[in-house]
Amino acid sequence: MIKKLSLVSLFTLLPASYYFAQTTVSAYLKDAEGKPVERAEVDLKGNDNDVTADKIGYFQFVDLKPGHYQIVITKPNYETKVMEFDVMDNEKRKDLGTVTLYSALTSADQGLAIIDNSGSDGEDSSSGQASTVGLLQSSQDIFNRIAAFDLGFYWFRPRGIDGRTSENMLNGVSMVKSDNGNVDFSNWGGLNEIVRYPEISTNHSPSEYAFGGASGIIYKNTKASEYRKGFQATYSITNRNYRQRVSLRYTSGMSKKGWAFTVMGAKRWAEEGIQEGTFYDAYGTYLGVEKRFNDNHTITFNAFASPFRRSTSSPNTQEVYDYRGVHYNSYWGWQNGEKRNERVRKGFQPIFQLQDFWKINKKSNLWTSVSYQFGKDKGSRLDWQNAQNPSPTYYKKLPSYYMNSITYNAYHNNTDPSLYTQLKEGYDQALQDWTSNNTDVTQLNWNNLYAANRNSANGSAKYFLVNDVSDDKVFNAATHYTYNFNDQTRFLLNVSYQNFKSEYYREINDLLGAQYALNVDPFADSNRRGSSGLYNIADTETQKHEGDKINYNYILRRQEVKINPGLKLSIGQFDVFASAMAGYSTSNREGLFQNYLYQNNSLGESKDFNYWNYGLKGQVIYRLNGRNFFVYNGAYFSQAPFLDDIFVNARLNNYSVPNIKSAVISANDISYVMSTPFLKLRATAYIVNTQNDTNVQRFFADGLTISVDNTDTGGSEDKTASAFVTQTMSNVSKRNMGAELGVDVKVLPTLSLQGVASWGDYKYTNNPNVYISSDVMAAPFANLGTAYIKDFKVGGTAQKAFSAGFRYNSPKYWWFGGSWNYMDDNNLDPSAILRTNEFIQNNNSNTPFVNLNDEKVDRYMRQVQLPSAFFLNANAGKSWMLGKYYVLVSASVNNILDNTRYITGGFEQIRSSNGNVDFENDYNSKYPNFAPKYWYNQGRSYFINLQVRF
Repeated sequence: MIKKLSLVSLFTLLPASYYFAQTTVSAYLKDAEGKPVERAEVDLKGNDNDVTADKIGYFQFVDLKPGHYQIVITKPNYETKVMEFDVMDNEKRKDLGTVTLYSALTSADQGLAIIDNSGSDGEDSSSGQASTVGLLQSSQDIFNRIAAFDLGFYWFRPRGIDGRTSENMLNGVSMVKSDNGNVDFSNWGGLNEIVRYPEISTNHSPSEYAFGGASGIIYKNTKASEYRKGFQATYSITNRNYRQRVSLRYTSGMSKKGWAFTVMGAKRWAEEGIQEGTFYDAYGTYLGVEKRFNDNHTITFNAFASPFRRSTSSPNTQEVYDYRGVHYNSYWGWQNGEKRNERVRKGFQPIFQLQDFWKINKKSNLWTSVSYQFGKDKGSRLDWQNAQNPSPTYYKKLPSYYMNSITYNAYHNNTDPSLYTQLKEGYDQALQDWTSNNTDVTQLNWNNLYAANRNSANGSAKYFLVNDVSDDKVFNAATHYTYNFNDQTRFLLNVSYQNFKSEYYREINDLLGAQYALNVDPFADSNRRGSSGLYNIADTETQKHEGDKINYNYILRRQEVKINPGLKLSIGQFDVFASAMAGYSTSNREGLFQNYLYQNNSLGESKDFNYWNYGLKGQVIYRLNGRNFFVYNGAYFSQAPFLDDIFVNARLNNYSVPNIKSAVISANDISYVMSTPFLKLRATAYIVNTQNDTNVQRFFADGLTISVDNTDTGGSEDKTASAFVTQTMSNVSKRNMGAELGVDVKVLPTLSLQGVASWGDYKYTNNPNVYISSDVMAAPFANLGTAYIKDFKVGGTAQKAFSAGFRYNSPKYWWFGGSWNYMDDNNLDPSAILRTNEFIQNNNSNTPFVNLNDEKVDRYMRQVQLPSAFFLNANAGKSWMLGKYYVLVSASVNNILDNTRYITGGFEQIRSSNGNVDFENDYNSKYPNFAPKYWYNQGRSYFINLQVRF
């Protein structure tokens, strides 16, 4: 911390407290009405010297040596407060003055803390300047808190920013995966009490620990000594993806010999979750060891191991939801009296981390971290060869297929009475099956799959389960150096290195009664007539068994180095934070299969893709006085494409997206912040521009027809792909702009009112290029030209969101709160394929389709807007101190009115990329064969928590 006295949230922990002599530090604790707060626990971090405030709220620490200290003040039903201060040489007494504890207005288990200017009697008091450190990173920022806990439950994403521009750091190193830019939180799943209280730099504001991106930086150190000494047991019940959770944590505290240990175990499980046919079985374990050699040197070891196994649920068309409801899941079916799900994800990727904290001298500190993670993540799914799609929601198995076929035949003057009768009977039977829930039809029919394999010639599998596997090995090293020139100026330097290597392959999971599966492309003859069809021409053994690799096998590698210097300084009424970044990354692919379609560009290593990236961030805080602030955050930086973005079809070949570049992001926001004991307010305006971005979507298409170049004839031909398809948009530009408002008014000492408003406008600002590739295309990819999506809205989140709520806290240690939340202006991301010239151009005549006109094209290309919705949430709790036992019971209910009409996301299905009459007839149907698929809100949910500490 720059300031000598700073109250910060638990989101800004700095575990660098080093001690040297003989000073008494004291303070008085009072509530918002000025009454003493007795029996509050005051924990001196990294030390067993904990005290309890007396009846008049007084506490003191004696015999403290010169150095930097941090204390955590806790009392049931009050907000946790963290306080940092320095003890100077020859300072015999240090009076911290009066520290105000405000009533906890949310569940005590949330662990929220507050920034406050304790000791400030007037707005112009100089002590108010100390609160600006971490001001916008506070968990008590009303907008961020509600956006996370209330709006976030309904998939609201602040500012609409892609989460892949965020940074998540655990014990000094990045947890972002180099292949897709995401963070796999299941690696520490269930360990809530361990990873709680990170430091958060929101949006594009700078951080002391990393440069980050445009959607925040989360930093957490898990030092064993920083957890409350003793045991903490928790039991929870819920109706979400899992049904029950149990955990136990033990912390030894720091021994006289300088050792501290924290261990934790957790389990979450459900025989069936809120979605039909889903289960959940996950464990979380943690071991933390800390050794303090002296006041200047500490080493920690942290290990996370969280194996899990869980199944997933399907997106569906509106037709399917209308028949079976929002909890319907097409991925399961009955087998021997039990529900069996084809989509099961299983993973175990433990993390081992070593961290060294060295106080070089009074002005400088050096933290160094190394980390290694390894393990496999497997996701199962059904595969099939020379057989029909087994999904119960395959379009030819739905009632709409028969009705749309009747329309199709009538349009094309096919009036055969027997065909009409056949289609009408098919429609009536399908409609009866779906409305009556004949599970032989509406769910996977495992018995039919086994029967098909039994009847297969030569024992070859028609249907079989496969695992898509990623086998990761990730090494990280990082260092964090700080040098305090004086109380107003601090220099920072972060250096990080990551070495990412992952092998990807498909393996046979279950042959479903067959003897073997063929490692041969069933579409080989149509893709390249006369070819072998071998997925690996070096392996002539085509019969594969359970555990064997099949279809694809390759390695992705990436090495990245980043250097991030920073400077924080205070000048008069200004606090300034400047942060810079220089980074270099090199990436490649190594194919382990030589695919018959890409014999010259599938096996072996690709060329290296090297990127230099640079960036600059700045924050300026202007203090009008101790309660009112203006804050500016600015950023300009480039970000290299992730591995999944570089290679257009990494499963089969080394081809890359043409002219792929680093994305360039510029972001600016300005805020007015008011922070008083009775009113907290933040009003912000922001704009974020993204250029040169790459957007990759992967999906399964059954019958996708596109025109591709034929390398043998030099002409073009239509290709029908019934396989996985990759759609890549390159040179994408976006603009995210809007305003945010958060208000928290304390109308009574026990009652607070909150309000949040978010108005956004997130749009594509150019017409990018679009490419498509498939596992069954002989060409590496098809260039579909320009996608006309300029001024279309970026999908994936509501662009307008509002919340209003209250929180009441009783002096008898119980609380109750509620909120109204409204979401609007949510859209499906536009399909680029449908918005190219392919849609309007007849490739045979090189003229527009005769059935189209400007009005129809505008209607067919119109973006899918999702319905708005509102939700009511409530939470309540009660805590007790029973001798040495602290007991907390809390409960929350989201979506009280059970609103199941809100669509949280989805995508447009693609079959044909042209707008001929068949597309037109399908589009105009009540239930199109290839309508968008959606995910719906899951309805009312609850969470009940019991916690005991002793």
